[in-house]
Amino acid sequence: MELAIKIFQFILSISILVVLHELGHFLPAKWFKTKVEKFYLFFDPWFSVVKKKIGETEYGIGWLPFGGYVKIAGMVDESMDTEQLKQPAQPWEFRAKPAWQRLIIMLGGVTVNFFLAWLIYSCLSFFNGEMYTDLTKFNNGIGVTEAGKKMGFQNGDKIISIDGKPAERLENSAINILFSNSVTVLRNGKEISFPVNDAGVADVIRQREAKLYITPRIPMVIDSLATPSSKGSGLAVGDKVIGINGQKTPFFDEVSTVLDQNKGKTVSLEILRNNATQTLSVPVDQNGKLGVVINTKDLGNLITDKKYSFGESIPRGFERTIEALTMQVKQFKIMFNSKIQGYKNVGGPIAIVKSMPVDKAADGSIGINWPAFWSFTAMFSIWLAFLNLIPIPGLDGGHVLFTLYEIIVGKPVPQKVLENAQMIGVIFLLGLMLLIFGSDIFKIFTGKL
Repeated sequence: MELAIKIFQFILSISILVVLHELGHFLPAKWFKTKVEKFYLFFDPWFSVVKKKIGETEYGIGWLPFGGYVKIAGMVDESMDTEQLKQPAQPWEFRAKPAWQRLIIMLGGVTVNFFLAWLIYSCLSFFNGEMYTDLTKFNNGIGVTEAGKKMGFQNGDKIISIDGKPAERLENSAINILFSNSVTVLRNGKEISFPVNDAGVADVIRQREAKLYITPRIPMVIDSLATPSSKGSGLAVGDKVIGINGQKTPFFDEVSTVLDQNKGKTVSLEILRNNATQTLSVPVDQNGKLGVVINTKDLGNLITDKKYSFGESIPRGFERTIEALTMQVKQFKIMFNSKIQGYKNVGGPIAIVKSMPVDKAADGSIGINWPAFWSFTAMFSIWLAFLNLIPIPGLDGGHVLFTLYEIIVGKPVPQKVLENAQMIGVIFLLGLMLLIFGSDIFKIFTGKL
């Protein structure tokens, strides 16, 4: 049931984005009296699921859910139908229109994607507000994993800024740090700036702990005993662990580190109980755990629930859209970095489906988490806008590049060059699609997905 809901969400999100993106091409084409031969949700090689011709345009749904398209007469597109182009240009064809009109038609899709994301983010800010973990409330600083330490952080650091911009939200900052050049922290009372080590970033991405390598520092107070060994160890609910084997460990991250070094052993645990210090001999399991659940109630004090008025939500929606767009651009920095090798962790449709959010109720029922769904759709809309603007033949960006060349130089790119470039672009995109799908399938069989 959970998988079915995730697949439904993915298809619904893609359908909304594709239809609106293609409308961004379709409407200006109609305004400029350009013939649109097809309007399709999803691709239809060999056959369509449904189709109906209305006026001069065939509307349909294909069976291959990887996007969609509008087929505009007189345009070199992914259909590679060049027979029409051998005839003299007709006034209702794309190639007969002025360059500025063709540019508007080609930019229509990404423009719709941008404004759709802005609209969604504005609505989310207005109706739901934003709940985030506030870094400015981390009075004890941060705890970091080994990957985080390799990046340059130390336990107890207080993050002040990332690339000179104030760091406020843990959820955003943990991601932004991966793409940053430098981070400024307060360490032992002094401000220190350092470049983020690529080797540490590579570890974070490889271990898929982008939201876990930085955590708030909290004391380890026992909330419940979960295993027979912990129940027989002498530990009690409310105990606060303050030391292990004579080493002071006032915070959970320090306790976790020492326990990990003592897997399968018995440690001397110094605890604080009823304001009195006691020492217990406690077994550590093979996973470096004590078999207890820690009290995390103090984490609620770190959460900020920010509300926005209607007037505030519109500029905030724009800010979130720009943040999402900037994030997409920055991802290319680590994707092609020889040390980080982010391309090895790129996920395709299968990985996206698995990551789709679901809402699990206390009674075990599963439903759609609509705020999370719309947040994903907004982010994906910006991703599609960015992807389509890359100047690769076969994408909107390729057509825009050739049209801008025509506007600047004063003459169009030769038809044969357009056809060859489109063919190369289609082959490249098909190869990229096969590579991404192959990566997903490989990860499934190797247990990495």
